[in-house]
Amino acid sequence: MLVGVPKEIKDNEYRVALVPSTVRELSDKGHQVLVETSAGAGAGLPDADYRAAGAEIVADADAVFGRAELIVKVKEPLAVERKKLHRGQVLFTYLHLAPDRAQTEDLLACGVTAIAYETVTGANGALPLLTPMSEVAGRMAPHVGAHCLEKENGGRGVLLGGVPGVSAANVLILGGGVAGTNAALIASGMGADVTVLDRNPEALRRIAAQLGRVRTLFSTPDVVELLCRRADLVIATVLVPGATAPKLISATTVKAMKPGSVIVDVAIDQGGCAETSRPTTHSHPTYVVDDVVHYCVTNMPGAVARTSTFALSNMTTSFVLALADKGWRLALAADANLRNGLNIHDGHVTYRAVAEALKMPYTHPEHALRI
Repeated sequence: MLVGVPKEIKDNEYRVALVPSTVRELSDKGHQVLVETSAGAGAGLPDADYRAAGAEIVADADAVFGRAELIVKVKEPLAVERKKLHRGQVLFTYLHLAPDRAQTEDLLACGVTAIAYETVTGANGALPLLTPMSEVAGRMAPHVGAHCLEKENGGRGVLLGGVPGVSAANVLILGGGVAGTNAALIASGMGADVTVLDRNPEALRRIAAQLGRVRTLFSTPDVVELLCRRADLVIATVLVPGATAPKLISATTVKAMKPGSVIVDVAIDQGGCAETSRPTTHSHPTYVVDDVVHYCVTNMPGAVARTSTFALSNMTTSFVLALADKGWRLALAADANLRNGLNIHDGHVTYRAVAEALKMPYTHPEHALRI
């Protein structure tokens, strides 16, 4: 199979979809890999490393999109990239379609087969390709929140861990999944006063057992509103796989929060957990609503591109190899977990949560694939 790796063009996105060791595995199995020049430079992976692994380095994205059968990316294709896709190609990347009608309509129109990292499942129902970036974003969230709390950045001027004789910052984390747990680990390690909310008692028990210093509470609208008003930093991480994130923080609640407090909305890829959240970029990461600083960068892990690239590649490699070795149709037919990643095929929406969020017709993936 001819596999293509374009350079990411999203704002300050330095990750790359494949590392040289994966390229070598593909090449050793007889597959051809096209890598756009400088695609890995932001992660410290020069063209020479890819060439040594067996890749063909091409001059631009047109060469990748024009020739490759399987396009492997990190982030969703932007409008200029979507124009390069065509029927018969397979796109394997993060898509986050539920809050993105324009992208969904473009992918439907071009007839591509689009497999989303974020809805591929594991044997235990986990999300193995979302997990590594949730870990990274969760661990980053307290750091960016602490930075936003600095006075010069619009914050309250509060040090996350406090100092002897002065209280630590009050940090509220919505969601006890992978991102929320990692955020709690780092925030508590920085000395903050941390509370995690979730509606899953088992998640709360797990966090309480792992992180003894962290308070856990069952999440209700009243509790969310009360604790947001008290918080210096709110980290929102709640995810419904493939669907639009639930709006847990109302605009009224934001208005009642402390002036200079901060919301870091890790769920912004899926629309965000606050009514006042809207996507931002690393170039312009924050904005202020009712004196509350909002950090809503849609590609947080891109800031630590080398760590993120290798963490993601560790999990995607086996799926890329399966798609290349078996061909996409047989690979999807043989693996229900990979098939759960199928969001778009031949002009049909094949992931129910996306169809429901966008009020579009839904086609069962097995029906769309005729298996």
